[in-house]
Amino acid sequence: MQILGIIPARYASTRFPAKALVDIGGKSMIQRVYEQASKATKLSEVIVATDDERIRTHVEGFGGKAVMTSENHQSGTDRCFEALSKTEGNFDYVINIQGDEPFISPEPIDSLANVLDGITELATLVKIIDSDDLIFNVNVPKAVLNVRNEVMYFSRQTIPYVRNHEADQWLKNHTFYKHIGIYAYRADILAELTRLPVSSLEKAESLEQLRWLENGYAIKAVVTSDDSHGVDTPDDLEKVTRKFL
Repeated sequence: MQILGIIPARYASTRFPAKALVDIGGKSMIQRVYEQASKATKLSEVIVATDDERIRTHVEGFGGKAVMTSENHQSGTDRCFEALSKTEGNFDYVINIQGDEPFISPEPIDSLANVLDGITELATLVKIIDSDDLIFNVNVPKAVLNVRNEVMYFSRQTIPYVRNHEADQWLKNHTFYKHIGIYAYRADILAELTRLPVSSLEKAESLEQLRWLENGYAIKAVVTSDDSHGVDTPDDLEKVTRKFL
């Protein structure tokens, strides 16, 4: 199975401009993501998909591969499709790796790749929630799974509602999953996703992956013990730096 790892990296960011190039212990954020993703044994190739020449030049400067993509993409999914179309080789799947997780572990990437069998349309990672703070945090998307470990729904709200138990007892009476935003797309499905209009559920929750569910695509969930440590703000950067360096 040929799997292309793509790291979308925009220069502009409302909360943290140029964060892809910010220094973290002597290496840029994008270099750390690239090097960590390159340790995944299941990926055939890793590239950065960017809309800015400064990022492309920087990536090529440390020996990485980069592809220039449009400034007008509304999502990482659209950027991944353009990058795939510009990359030589015949890839069965694409894994979209977040460009703002400088200390991502290669193990969950490989775990995701292990379910890519040519039949699976889409796949993503989830982690069991072990904190009340997380299940009631609307900034933490939750996933509900069926018996085949496919996602039935994503929500910022706490779902399901655990009837007949006080909220502080919900974790003891049901397994809740946090969604971790790494996606695997079968190459032909990725092409189809870019042609779908924004859906009503996506608008309501501001979660792109609901567009796929609403249009009938199956999303396989892989349970991981690794957590995500995304950097959206300078404060996030300070926290992850203290944790890992």
